[in-house]
Amino acid sequence: MTGEIQHGLLVLLGVGREDDGRDVTYVAGKIRDARLFPNDAGKPMDRSVVEVGGAVLVVSQFTLYGDLRSGRRPSFDAAARPDDARSLYEDLVRELRAVPLQVATGEFQAMMHVELINDGPVTVLIDSKRQF
Repeated sequence: MTGEIQHGLLVLLGVGREDDGRDVTYVAGKIRDARLFPNDAGKPMDRSVVEVGGAVLVVSQFTLYGDLRSGRRPSFDAAARPDDARSLYEDLVRELRAVPLQVATGEFQAMMHVELINDGPVTVLIDSKRQF
């Protein structure tokens, strides 16, 4: 088994061809500060993963860039090349650990079985290219 966490966030990270360090900083800040957890009084979406003492599992997921607009087979042309994606993936993990947050990872560029027990359900999209 590679990465495992208990209470926290599962981040499926897609890295695009045009992503760079600014995108990493933006995404890390959103992961760190997003108010997705209830407070002690039960008010929903009031505390961050840091505030609840949670952890983050970061899994590389280039297939988020799968584009089915043309044809029946997905195109991954917008996904970053593996070496570039690995570098930005590792930068994101490093930034999250510097918070400090407990961060577990998947195995980059490997077939994985990912299990999730979603307590919510809450799924959000953080897209650094749509920040303005």
